[in-house]
Amino acid sequence: MPKIGNIILPDYPLLLAPMEDVSDPPFRRLCKMHGADLMYSEFISSEGLIRDAMKSRMKLDIFDYERPVGIQIFGGDEEAMALSAKIVETVQPDLVDINFGCPVKKVVCKGAGAGVLKDIDLMVRLTKAVIKSTHLPVTVKTRLGWDESSINIDEVAERLQDIGVQALTVHARTRAQMYKGHSDWTHIERIKNNPRISMPIFGNGDIDSPEKALEYKNKFGLDGMMIGRAAIGYPWIFNEIKHFFKTGEKLAPPTVADRVEAAQNHLIWSMEWKGERVGIVEMRRHYTNYFKGIQDFKQYKQRLVTTDGHNELFDIFNQVKEVYANYDNALVGQ
Repeated sequence: MPKIGNIILPDYPLLLAPMEDVSDPPFRRLCKMHGADLMYSEFISSEGLIRDAMKSRMKLDIFDYERPVGIQIFGGDEEAMALSAKIVETVQPDLVDINFGCPVKKVVCKGAGAGVLKDIDLMVRLTKAVIKSTHLPVTVKTRLGWDESSINIDEVAERLQDIGVQALTVHARTRAQMYKGHSDWTHIERIKNNPRISMPIFGNGDIDSPEKALEYKNKFGLDGMMIGRAAIGYPWIFNEIKHFFKTGEKLAPPTVADRVEAAQNHLIWSMEWKGERVGIVEMRRHYTNYFKGIQDFKQYKQRLVTTDGHNELFDIFNQVKEVYANYDNALVGQ
């Protein structure tokens, strides 16, 4: 069983990826309910935390039912990273994770996220600064390298472990790939097979079905895997994968009523955490994913993304359940 500090994870754990504007407490709560073993906050700017930026501070919210849960930070300045780690420690997460993988231009241009892949010495200094400033276990999420000609994950893994990093998650793409093309887990497999590496190694990238999860589990022999985009609007994927691991059989897909229940809970928890107005508006981006593949759903989706009152939204949800009550073959391709 993988161990991170005092955190003992189940055999081959499934991790929920930290995703900007997605992995907030309401979404994490759903994923926890449906089998996620370890979760992370949205990534948080170290400089934003120090400035007391409201959005950054709000991302520090964690709840006991989520545990184990980590707070993920990013930045390119040693002092800021060290101070932000101290701030993170005050909310008592189970671990601190450092993002050296975000490929987005506005992050990379600040010398943070995947931008640090160009300078391993800087990556080591930033990580050391965090480790020295907190008593919490420190983990890292990164990519294979900047581009195909500069894949440096082998050196990264060894040097990070040497300074005290307690687990490494690798998104098996380069920064140049962004989220396109295929991920290449053979590089992560090579790290895991390195006799010098003893910390848990988790893989990330392209896990979108129980079949692929089992194939990658058996093929690459890692300590666990992280799931990101496949969980958006589909938190059931965690338990589906676990069931497939145990039995070799697929669980029945969620019914329309299951999807309604998940979307409605997500909305309720979003309103509780963000306030009614913001919760309603920010929830709109999720409806397409929750109801993906349902025939003739366009009219309901249009109403969901234009309705401003929570009672009216709940009425729409009830209508959807009634209309599709005996129509679960409406889920195309399931």
